[in-house]
Amino acid sequence: MDLSIIIPLLNEEESLPELSQWIERVMNDNNYSYEVIMIDDGSTDNSWKVIEQLSVANPNIKGIKFQRNYGKSAALNEGFKAANGDVIITMDADMQDSPDEIPELRRMILEDGYDLVSGWKKKRYDNTLTKNIPSKLFNATARRSSGIKLHDFNCGLKSYRQNVVKSVEIFGEMHRYIPVLAKWAGFRKIGEKVVEHRARKYGVTKFGWDRFINGFLDLLTISFIGKFGKRPMHFFGLYGLLCFMVGFCMVLYLLIGKIFVSDFSVINRIPFYLALTAIVVGMQLFLAGFVAELIGRNSTERNNYLIEKKLGLTQEN
Repeated sequence: MDLSIIIPLLNEEESLPELSQWIERVMNDNNYSYEVIMIDDGSTDNSWKVIEQLSVANPNIKGIKFQRNYGKSAALNEGFKAANGDVIITMDADMQDSPDEIPELRRMILEDGYDLVSGWKKKRYDNTLTKNIPSKLFNATARRSSGIKLHDFNCGLKSYRQNVVKSVEIFGEMHRYIPVLAKWAGFRKIGEKVVEHRARKYGVTKFGWDRFINGFLDLLTISFIGKFGKRPMHFFGLYGLLCFMVGFCMVLYLLIGKIFVSDFSVINRIPFYLALTAIVVGMQLFLAGFVAELIGRNSTERNNYLIEKKLGLTQEN
């Protein structure tokens, strides 16, 4: 199969018929073999009924229905599991992504050799105050911390080589950082393409201000997991050792003072409490590191499976 097009959606009943017709036209014009996987993320309107009707009219359209809203990351993760195409395209269902971009996104994967190509909505039709300015700050921070030179990490229109989507696991709200996850999985050739951004034709946006706060928190999480996910003791042990040594030095200071100064009071001095706190915190950090190492090392079956999957040694159904 040439293409798998994955479309996560929430309450988009109005846009789905027009979007599916547009995709079908592009696929037929380029003579692609394809599948469209629409993931209904707990819609409360008639989106699922529309998907059922579309799948009857076009057998290439498939649907996955969530019983409640789990978020875009969960929807994409299930779509990646179900995808069978050589190239996987993700796009939003709100008609703001243009299916006409798909042929070039596919060409960049197959001919230019990219593992992942992310869209860049260089010219946007969103509200400048509530979306554009926070988005630029967010992307600048993500570029600096990840080392991936993309202008628009959160663009829903992306293309992937199949083994990329089969090698990453998306959870929480990590859909913003799929390029970072791909990089940590060993896929280094990540490109970018300027894509058309269209004004929303139907419905309203499903994202608010909280996505920027959650986005920065997720960036901290993914950065930590990428650096220390396989060696947590290197993080907790380092800071645990520093805290313990600070406390130990303060204890030595107090002991020396008690020995050589006759009226030296240990308990009534601030360094006593600082030393006690530093030693306790240091020991707790050490214990956290040991527990994290035990959890990681006891997950050998899962780790081995993921390694085999990245190397292409497992059989995908």
